[in-house]
Amino acid sequence: MDQTAGRVVVVGDALIDEIRTPAGSDDHVGGAGLNVAVGLARLGVPTTLLAAVGDDADGAAIRAHLAEHGVELVATVNPLGTGRAVSERVDGEPSYSFTEAAVARGLDFSPEQVEAITVAPLVAVSSYPFDDAWLTERLLQHVGAEPPRLVVDPNPRPGFLRDVDDFRAGFARAAAVSLLVKIGSDDAELVAGTSLEGWQEALLASGAGAVLATRGADGADLQLAGGPVLHRDVAVSAGEVVDTMGTGDATFASIVASLLAGTSGPGSTDWAAALTDAMAVAAATVRAPGALLRRPGDVS
Repeated sequence: MDQTAGRVVVVGDALIDEIRTPAGSDDHVGGAGLNVAVGLARLGVPTTLLAAVGDDADGAAIRAHLAEHGVELVATVNPLGTGRAVSERVDGEPSYSFTEAAVARGLDFSPEQVEAITVAPLVAVSSYPFDDAWLTERLLQHVGAEPPRLVVDPNPRPGFLRDVDDFRAGFARAAAVSLLVKIGSDDAELVAGTSLEGWQEALLASGAGAVLATRGADGADLQLAGGPVLHRDVAVSAGEVVDTMGTGDATFASIVASLLAGTSGPGSTDWAAALTDAMAVAAATVRAPGALLRRPGDVS
């Protein structure tokens, strides 16, 4: 599968978001891994998504959506079908419940998936089942530790985790060999039981190359091991905040794109510029409905 050479690989979930509001219910293609992969493609990065997808109508909708955005899919066929996340909206903020098929989102690591991982310059992981020790081991085995190519957003959500303690342990293993990890204040409370600052320090001490800590409307901090903390507020942008869904995925995709552009040599990433760009993408994304990454200047 030579066409995958040079393509960023995203490992994560692809599902259907069933959004329920007082006006009714709508289905949308979604999932954190899928959102990151599509976001990277919209930023001009050739991208391959590895995800579990059912051989059903929902799976067909996901495949069509990815093809529309130029994302290659190398799927594990989920025998339970395509997963669904049911979202109840309150003041624009989603609250999720997940089907059994969504929770069972592991990969089979087919030869095609392993080859895609092997040749990828970066492997970005979002919403992976780190509470499954076998799946964590297989992922780390195929990515390897040198040179560091792993970028991880644990993206834990209540109802999506089978065991919080096992998830914490699996994610810690991945973080220790990662080029960068992204965490949020909700993640810290759910997984680590500590403050965002405390978790950031612990991850850096464990071996993570950098930690991006997102703070919602208060922007984000980015810190390299042994380096100062960089902070950026969310960029000022015209228009009202419409929808926060997918903002974290868009931020993560922007950072991954900046990492890819800065891999020409040690220390070549302009971290300050990467964080500034990510906050500009976040500001644009929240000003349009849905989880699709928006670039500054995009017309919603």
